[in-house]
Amino acid sequence: MREFAEIWTYLSRDPLLWLTLTLVAYGIGDALFKASGRRPYVNPVLIAVALLAIALRVSDTPYATYFEGAQFVHFMLGPATVALAVPLYANLPRVRAVVLPMLAALVTGSVVAMASAVAIAAALGVPADILLSLAPKSATAPVALGVSETIGGSPTLTAVLVILTGITGAIVATPLLNLLRIRDWRARGFAVGVASHGIGTARAFQVNETAGAFAGIGMGLNALLTALIAPLLAPWLIALLS
Repeated sequence: MREFAEIWTYLSRDPLLWLTLTLVAYGIGDALFKASGRRPYVNPVLIAVALLAIALRVSDTPYATYFEGAQFVHFMLGPATVALAVPLYANLPRVRAVVLPMLAALVTGSVVAMASAVAIAAALGVPADILLSLAPKSATAPVALGVSETIGGSPTLTAVLVILTGITGAIVATPLLNLLRIRDWRARGFAVGVASHGIGTARAFQVNETAGAFAGIGMGLNALLTALIAPLLAPWLIALLS
């Protein structure tokens, strides 16, 4: 045990250790997801988060140390967000055909996502700084973190809320949309992208290619709209509810 502790102390100083563990944790989650027959509740991101949390807890490693090693994954969120322009361009003729319904759904979905989360949390007595952190939770992480910092929220807390929102959406979206008997893959995908950003979009691609493409479009457009309206809407909502 002493030798193992000495080896761990040596390895934990290397930033690549945490990047490697992050990739291994996701690989385990993805393998379990495939073994389950791609059941939505066996979410690879959720499994990876749980495994990493256990590893950090057992090794008594501060989050700052983990982030220093795994920040390359965080850096890649930016290029991944920009790459959302690809499905938008590839499906441009189909988007033009339904542009007005999409815009209506985008505005409604974005505003309801912010307003409902803030209103429910405020009714439960959540403090104002946490409400501000909660407002951009349906936008993709790079945008949500920037918005949270701009409006006075906690980017760290927002990051957690964004991940929870994405995982929840990925798990419940398909059963819920089936229950509502929504068959149009464009509508299904767009709704998932607006509500649960990248994690939901990844799930949409696993279900149907068209749904995945429109989820990517919804995710990108919601990120843009959230960045524009959250700094105006969130403080007004909190003042109104207070």
